[in-house]
This record gives sequence, C-alpha cells and structure tokens, in this order.
Amino acid sequence: MTQTALNVSPDPVLELATAFMGSQQLISAARIGLFAALADGPLTSAALAEATGRSEHQVRILADSMAAHELLVRTDGAYALTDVARAYLAGDAAELDLTGFLNFLGTISYDQWRDYQATVDTDNAGVLELDEAGWGEFMAGVSGYNELHAQQFVREFDVAPFRRVLDLGTLSPSFSVNLLKANASATVDFVVDPAFVSAVEAAAEAAGVADRVTVEGAATEAAAPTGEHDLVMVNHVLHRFSVEQNKSILKAARAAAAPGATLLVLDFYLDSDAVPRKLDAVHAGEYYNIDGTFVFPREEVEEWVREAGFEPTELLALPGSPRLLVAKAV
Repeated sequence: MTQTALNVSPDPVLELATAFMGSQQLISAARIGLFAALADGPLTSAALAEATGRSEHQVRILADSMAAHELLVRTDGAYALTDVARAYLAGDAAELDLTGFLNFLGTISYDQWRDYQATVDTDNAGVLELDEAGWGEFMAGVSGYNELHAQQFVREFDVAPFRRVLDLGTLSPSFSVNLLKANASATVDFVVDPAFVSAVEAAAEAAGVADRVTVEGAATEAAAPTGEHDLVMVNHVLHRFSVEQNKSILKAARAAAAPGATLLVLDFYLDSDAVPRKLDAVHAGEYYNIDGTFVFPREEVEEWVREAGFEPTELLALPGSPRLLVAKAV
C-alpha cells in the first residue's frame, strides 16, 4: 500500500485531547498564587518560586504554560500578567477573581468527569456526593462563576429602561444585585425556593439595595408571582427542571408580566448552528455528568417561550458565560 503524507494538521485533535493538562496547570497556577504574585510587576521564575513557596522547576513549567496560553507574557526571562489574567486571576488585585471557580473545577468537577465514559455509554446521569466541606467548595465555586455571568449581563444588556423587575427561580441573586447597582430607579421582586430566601435577603443587604427588594419563598415549578413587571428574569433555571415544569414556569412568568414586557432567559443552550457555541456544548456535558441537569436545545426553549405568550427577539452570547434569550410579551 502506498504511503502518502497527510496534508492536514493534527493540531485540533491534539489540542483538544490534551486540554485537560493545560486546565490543570491553570488551576494549579491560580491555587498557589502565581498570578497574584505578579500583581505588582514582572518576576523571574526564581522570584516566583520564592513568592509562591514552590520549587523553581514547577513554577517555571507553570509560568511557561501560562505564557503559551497567553495569560502571561515573558520578556527577558521575567513573567508579567496579561490584561485578562489581571482582571480575573490576580487575587485581591483582580476585578473578579475566579480562583474559587477554578478550585471547584480542579477537584469536584474533575473528579466527576472521570466517570464521563460511563455517562456516554449508559446515558445515566451523574450523582454528586459531597460532604459539608465539599458542598461549601461547590457553592463558592459556582457563586464565583455566577458573579462573572451577572457582571457580563449588565455590560451586554441595557438594564436602564426597566423599573419593576421579577427575578423568578434564581439560585444567584447576583444578576438582580448588579442590575440594581446599575439602575437606581429599579426595584426587584424575588420569587425563590424557600430555602434560599435568607441568602437572597443577605445578599441584598450586603449590596446596600435591600430597600428596593422584596423576597417571596415558593417552589419555582409551582410559583405564581403576581404584579405587572416590565422585566422578568428566569436565570439559570431551565436546566434544573423538566420540560413540563419549564413550560409552567414560563407561563407563570407571563402571568406576572406587563403588556410588552421583556423576558430574559439566561442559560446554556444547544443549537443547530453549523459551528455550535463551544461553551454551551461543553456545559451540556458538565451539567448532566455532574448531577443530571439538562441543557436544552435553543429551538425547543424558544417554542416554550412562544407557547407562554412571549416572542423571542434575540440571543445574546455573554463573554465566558451562558447566553441570554430575549423575548417580548405579546
């Protein structure tokens, strides 16, 4: 058989196949404070080793990898933060430090992914079994990631026109808190699981917006909020419930919406695009493999939205975050 040279690069296969190695290096670099050590300026690998308390051998490998991944730059043997690393990885100097989320990925999520082959073969959902400390780490990581989503939300979506907001079924008050900070004329009515009421009240108090917030406890799938809200948010809700439950939730959202109100449904979505959005497809595997929650096709969700009495108008991709389905009450 004649041997012929391949004329296509194997790089896409190998980069994806080894991606877990780079992610473990990123998680380790953040965990030992490598990025935080560079907040005040460039350092050599020897100085980084002293600052982090690790061997220069290991620190050099981590720093080189982070430079290769464009999170650091290396000039004349010294490493410095890029803008993205300074914004999200530099500890107390960061705009929003994601180290807690990375720690969650490196322990809880990574351990769950070890069973992903069985998930693919059986379609059996993952089961997350954690002790009290583990759940604390889980919530810290997820809360940090949700804060990123919330900040991107108010940057990418204009919240200024709205006055009376309904936040239905959220597990993260960050979206409404950031909205209230950006819009001093808005009020928010939370309708959340009864077990989450105190956490929402505490978050509103800590943010100094408690005087513009009401909090009602009700099971999300059976909630019946009242009022005429000009903005209804259903954020990070759909993947936690069944098809029929989600239809009921969206109908409840419509019942509490004023004529012409805006609906926001933030979540990850599968889609039919020629090149699917990578972040959504990856999280579809993560959610189901972690605890059996489900990322639905965008087209299916849009049909539920129409059945509930809204018309979808656009889909916004938030950087590093889920997508925001926007609809109008009709």
